[in-house]
Amino acid sequence: MAVLLLGIVIFFARIIDVSISTIRTISIVHGRTKIAFFLGLIEVSMWLVVLTTVIDQIRQQPLLAVFYALGFSTGNVVGIHLERRIALGQIILRVITPRGGMIAERLWDAGYAVTTFDGEGRSGPVVELYAVCERKDLDCMLDIVKSIEPDAFYTTVPAGNVSKIYRPMMDRPGIWGALKKK
Repeated sequence: MAVLLLGIVIFFARIIDVSISTIRTISIVHGRTKIAFFLGLIEVSMWLVVLTTVIDQIRQQPLLAVFYALGFSTGNVVGIHLERRIALGQIILRVITPRGGMIAERLWDAGYAVTTFDGEGRSGPVVELYAVCERKDLDCMLDIVKSIEPDAFYTTVPAGNVSKIYRPMMDRPGIWGALKKK
């Protein structure tokens, strides 16, 4: 029973450790050095504690290696899901559609910065919409696009360095801004 309990503790510790590692790696890619530094410190500290616990007891209890490996694998999946929810960084959204003018108007009305380019597609004239946004805003923008054209063709790519992002909520006072005005 004690081995099972220790295995469960190792399993969950590895999930936390590897999830932190996943987010740290993505922070490095996005150039967020301070976050990466502190996440790395936490990650390595947890990893050392868990690893020394497993190494000391693995010969007597090989089942602990299974918990360690399962925690690692599960931590990768959990880390990816967490990072998607946190949605660090910016993304470039490109939409190519004959209804580009309508979509651009709706996105502008919602407060997003969008640039349009006229083009020619196989079936005739199209408009390319080009927007750089925070990753966490992408779903909202795509909801607007799909409300006008459910089968719209779009692509996204990660944005490297971005000089300025226009976000709808920045122009509207939040709860604290509204209270300050009173």
